[in-house]
Amino acid sequence: MAHADAGTARRMTGTLFIERDFRSPSSTRFWGLLVLASVIASAGVVGDSTATVIGAMIVAPLMTPILGSALALVLADRAQVTRCALLVLGGALAVVAVGMLLGWIAAPPDAFASNSQVSSRISPRLIDLLAALATGTVGAFALVRADISDTLPGVAIAISLVPPLAVTGLLITVGRYHDASESALLFATNVAAIVATGTVVFLLYGVRGAAQESGIAVGRFHGRTLVVVAAVVLLIAVPLTTGTVSVARDRVLAADARPVAEKWAAGHQWQIASVEARNGVVVIGVLGLPPQPAPTALRTALDRNGMSDADLELHLVGGRTHWCPADGSTCTVKDSSLS
Repeated sequence: MAHADAGTARRMTGTLFIERDFRSPSSTRFWGLLVLASVIASAGVVGDSTATVIGAMIVAPLMTPILGSALALVLADRAQVTRCALLVLGGALAVVAVGMLLGWIAAPPDAFASNSQVSSRISPRLIDLLAALATGTVGAFALVRADISDTLPGVAIAISLVPPLAVTGLLITVGRYHDASESALLFATNVAAIVATGTVVFLLYGVRGAAQESGIAVGRFHGRTLVVVAAVVLLIAVPLTTGTVSVARDRVLAADARPVAEKWAAGHQWQIASVEARNGVVVIGVLGLPPQPAPTALRTALDRNGMSDADLELHLVGGRTHWCPADGSTCTVKDSSLS
């Protein structure tokens, strides 16, 4: 394996370490692009536009301080570790704030219940951690090897950093706090994976030695640093494992509920727009003209088909949401903005 040289070490520190002065080129570039990426991502999620969300991924600069954290860990530079970590945290909070702002302005009546951009980011699984580990490895590899740096835009698209945070902000505004925490977990998963793989790749490529050759201050590297990084990844894997099992159960539940819902809607000339299951709750979107079919009839049909232990959330045209709890015979109308 080729090793990094002094020039590579200087290039990497210049690229990944953002200057302290807020008026410096690297700092203004980071915050300016981050705010713009936040607006693009939030607008893309609200509009349920995959192309717009991908655009935000390309623009977003959050990968810089995250890989900067990995480089600072390898160089044992505590000041830079702290600064990069604060930049990641501050950047994340800024994206969530922008998402909340756009949520207050443009949240739909169904509280994003039928939004594919939201639903794809609120159920993180172990496969997401695996993908993030692979993507983080490519990102670190591309920084060490200038000859393959052209792959970085692809890495930016593959790793989802700003969109989950935008989803978190949007979901907070509509009161979906559990789902907001799940999208934040997806972001944390990606951050942990990038830092872990970046640290390993930089060590393997001898970045510490290259930095010393170039005159960059290098502290003493302790093996416990790797232990802590690995422990964080394993800690993240615990809820992801739970999420993987939960997603599998929800898929079975949604598959069982769909034919029951379609039969119920067909009897009233209504159409089923979507059938999902979230954490054991059947969420169904239905469209049609008045009069509306009775939600209690659907609740009863689900009970008869072995789904009496699953709550039902029914979104009707016009934004009304009916809540039919498990093991119950009544449904209540609730404000969809609080669902």
